[in-house]
Amino acid sequence: MPDLSPLVDVYLAHLKVERGLAPRTIDAYAADLAAFTDFSEESGLEAGGISPATITEYLGRLSRRGLKRRSQARTLSALRGLFGHLRTERYLPTDPTEDADSPKIQRTLPVVLTREEVESLLAAPDPATARGKRDAAMLHTMYAAGLRVSELVSLRLADMDLQAGFLAVTGKGDKRRVVPLGEWAVAMIVRYMEEARRSWAKPGETAVFLTHRRAPMTRQSFWLIIRRYAMVAGIRKPLSPHKLRHSFATHLLEGGADLRSVQAMLGHVDISTTQIYTHVTTDHILRVHRKFHPRG
Repeated sequence: MPDLSPLVDVYLAHLKVERGLAPRTIDAYAADLAAFTDFSEESGLEAGGISPATITEYLGRLSRRGLKRRSQARTLSALRGLFGHLRTERYLPTDPTEDADSPKIQRTLPVVLTREEVESLLAAPDPATARGKRDAAMLHTMYAAGLRVSELVSLRLADMDLQAGFLAVTGKGDKRRVVPLGEWAVAMIVRYMEEARRSWAKPGETAVFLTHRRAPMTRQSFWLIIRRYAMVAGIRKPLSPHKLRHSFATHLLEGGADLRSVQAMLGHVDISTTQIYTHVTTDHILRVHRKFHPRG
């Protein structure tokens, strides 16, 4: 029976070539599986000698070392993918992860901005400056379309149809989705394109959002931008680009949007990922009831 390490290489190649997963996702799988491979080799186990007890022992070791439950669950997911593939391809007769229990994860509700806080944030950039026009366009686009920060900074001119008011976004796993922008975001983008980007863009530049140094905007730079405007707007909640995405989803559901539509706009593969926002809106409904109902 072969060692586990070359079989892990076979599986990672499968993820890259046949399933087309993003490099960052494959790197995460590779790190988790390399740690387990080291453990199995230290235990003197070949691939065929790995049993359900081995998996349980390994997860127990991770827990004793203080690894968070979410990280334990991610490791188990990587192991399930590996051994399921090896069994399907008949490298192994059985799957030792088949009966392993996932660590129970307590899902925390995302921090969201109120509508008033969002309005203050969107109004914070100075419209008299080129940077202010760019920053306003980026903030409006992120909130209007519910983008991840990586999706925002990787937007290209060909991804935008401003006349129709849509973006074509490349999300996780290189999956494409179309999301609406709304009139305000379109207006901010048009103003930025005409009054700021035009003077910054080098010939042939395709990135939508640029820095004053004529380079494409980075994730790290936008993190600093959104935190600075949070201070300007007087927002005391810890703010990140992803919390603006949370706010987008929550405000849509509060306004009556259906869960499937929000799932499609966010680019979630599994609707259970989107369902966490229903808990946030339930809290909102309870607060409204307590505030306005005569016996609330």
